Amino acid sequence: MLRLLMSSCTRGPGSGVATWRPSVGLLSPGHPRIRQASDAPHHQSPGSESLVQLVGVCSMMRLPLQSSPEGLDAAFIGVPLDTGTSNRPGARFGPHRIREESVMLGAVNPSTGALPFQSLRVADLGNVNVNLYNLQDSCRVIREVYQNVLEAGCIPLTLGGDHTITYPILQAVAKKHGPVGLVHVGAHTNTTDKTLGEKVNHRTAFRRCVEEGLLDCKQVVQIGIRGSSKTVDPYRYSRSQGFRVVLAEDCWMKSLVPLMAEIRQQMGGKPLYVSFGIDALDPAYAPGTGAPEVAGLTPSQALEIIRGCQGLNVVGCDLVEVSPPYDLTGNTALLAANLLFEMLCALPKVTTV
Repeated sequence: MLRLLMSSCTRGPGSGVATWRPSVGLLSPGHPRIRQASDAPHHQSPGSESLVQLVGVCSMMRLPLQSSPEGLDAAFIGVPLDTGTSNRPGARFGPHRIREESVMLGAVNPSTGALPFQSLRVADLGNVNVNLYNLQDSCRVIREVYQNVLEAGCIPLTLGGDHTITYPILQAVAKKHGPVGLVHVGAHTNTTDKTLGEKVNHRTAFRRCVEEGLLDCKQVVQIGIRGSSKTVDPYRYSRSQGFRVVLAEDCWMKSLVPLMAEIRQQMGGKPLYVSFGIDALDPAYAPGTGAPEVAGLTPSQALEIIRGCQGLNVVGCDLVEVSPPYDLTGNTALLAANLLFEMLCALPKVTTV
C-alpha cells in the first residue's frame, strides 16, 4: 500500500513502550523488518539522548515504520507529489526534508501539556507510491490509500506534497465521515475552476471538493488569504459557498486566539479536517514554498491556529507546499515538522496535564 523505508525497532528496556532504535547494518530488501501495531501498547519517539546520534532510518520523529495502519490511532504519511503545482516545483521532496528536521522534536508539548504518545498509538506509514507522470492516477492512488487508513480507524497526518493532494484525501475522508468542516490555512483560496484547461491541480483543490459535496460549506474557514489578483474580488466564490474567509491583513499584529474561539464554537463536534499550506506564513519565516506571498502570518499565529483546534473532532490533517530546493536554511521544513507535531497534539483523545 505504501512505499516504506526499511527499519527495525526494539522495546525500551523495562518500559513496555516501543522506542525507535537505529538498525545495525542494512536490511535485505527482500526481508524488511517492520514493527506491527500489536508489538507494543504505544509508540514513543526517542529521548533526547538518542537525538545526537545521526544514524538510523529517517522517519517522522524517529517513530517506528509500519506497513499497515491496523491498530494505530494516528499515523504520519508522506505524499511526495508536486506535479499539480503552478509555479516553483520541489514539494515532492517535502516529506523527506520534514522528516529530517523532525528528529529534534520531543515527545511532550510543555506549552499545551499534551502527551500524544502516552495517549495514542502512532507510527510512520512511509510514502504513498504516487505516479509523478500522471496526476489523475496519483489522485486515485492517494484516495485508495487513505480509504484503507481511515477504515482502520487511523487518523492521517500528511506530509506534502503540493495542495492538490488534499482533494483525494478529502474524497477518502468524506467517504467515511460524510461532508466535513475544514480549517484551511494558506495564502490562496485554491478555488480556481481551471488552470490551463486542467481541472485538477493545487489551485483548484477546494473547488473540486465543493462540487463533489465533500465539504460542509457552512463549516469552512480559510485563514491567511492574501496576494495580488486578476480580479477585484478573488474571494467571491469562497464566500458565495458559505466559506468564512479571514484575510491576512485582518490577522496582522494581533493574537488569533479570539478567532479560534469563534471557530471552535462554529465547528462544534462535527468532523473537521485541517489543511495547512506553509505559504500561509510570511516568506521571511517560510521561504521554501512554491507560490510565496508577502505579508503573511507569523509562526506564533500558526501555533495559535493549530492549538485552537484542540477539543474539536479533528479527523485528519495535512501540511503541504514545502519546497526544499527553495529552503536553503531548512527553516521552512523545521516549521513544518513542528506544526505537524502540534497537529498530533491537537487530536481527539490526546490527554493533557
